[in-house]
Amino acid sequence: MKVFRGFHHPGVACACALTIGNFDGVHRGHQAMLALLRGEAQQRGVPSCVLTFEPHPRDYFAGKFKKPELAPARVGTLRDKLDDLANCGVDQTIVLPFDDKLASQAPQTFVDEVLVRGLGARYVLVGDDFRFGSQRAGDYAFLDATGVAQGFDVARMNSYEVHGLRVSSSAVREALGQGRMQDTARLLGRPYCISGHVVHGRKLGRTLGFKTLNLRFAHWKPAASGIFAVLVHGLSSKPIQGVANLGVRPSLDPTDVNGGRVLLETHCLDWPAELGPEGAYGKIIRVELLHKLHDELKYDGLDALTRGIRQDCDDARVWFAARI
Repeated sequence: MKVFRGFHHPGVACACALTIGNFDGVHRGHQAMLALLRGEAQQRGVPSCVLTFEPHPRDYFAGKFKKPELAPARVGTLRDKLDDLANCGVDQTIVLPFDDKLASQAPQTFVDEVLVRGLGARYVLVGDDFRFGSQRAGDYAFLDATGVAQGFDVARMNSYEVHGLRVSSSAVREALGQGRMQDTARLLGRPYCISGHVVHGRKLGRTLGFKTLNLRFAHWKPAASGIFAVLVHGLSSKPIQGVANLGVRPSLDPTDVNGGRVLLETHCLDWPAELGPEGAYGKIIRVELLHKLHDELKYDGLDALTRGIRQDCDDARVWFAARI
């Protein structure tokens, strides 16, 4: 899959079948939409294309109006979004910066500059609640009428349901926020995971006897948080069982080397000997969060923290043993 920041690049296809959305957590509804998009693209002999936004529009407005409560909890990182879109067979993804210019753009201007001149859309597929343009003034009816006038087809996909539950990013966020990891997996069609490069941290874990693999979660408000039983992919030929903390580590100094940022800190229950003590830094790993053990806790000192981590490891082993 080709990825472009904006559409003013020579490699961007001159025509495409397009869908538009934030795709925060490429859930089963998104997957069904992308399958339909690929079929329509093949019929027209053009590549399939996703137009998505970074930051999330609600993040932009939260910052603009200084109202952090407007920002949505984020399901995934941009890396994971792009990986999921590639796995769904998308040919091309355009990551469009959501800024003042885009936020104030009239619906007709968005169609003219982005869809027609920028991407050469021959077919546009949107969800049943799609809105766009300044003040969310554009809707499906407007887009459909404009498509007739300007020569591109427009289609709308109805809600996708699993066991009577509408699949949406909001439903995924709710399940993650409540620690319902099995429900999350049903909505996503796969276990919830976070991937990235292993980065250096404070290295406190190794002094406590629990070395961790650290991944940064760029957004300050992840949809999930707490302590989880996990599987780690990318370190050896088989996934490795582990226990992970996703959050801000309330027992540590917020001015430490990670600056109080959200981290996914994963301790492997059995460290691969072939990696050596420093062999994971810089590697890209994928961590599947399978079962929530509990919320983050603030421990009274390092001894209490060490006992807490040891108990989490024991609880994770018990959970994995029960699945065999």
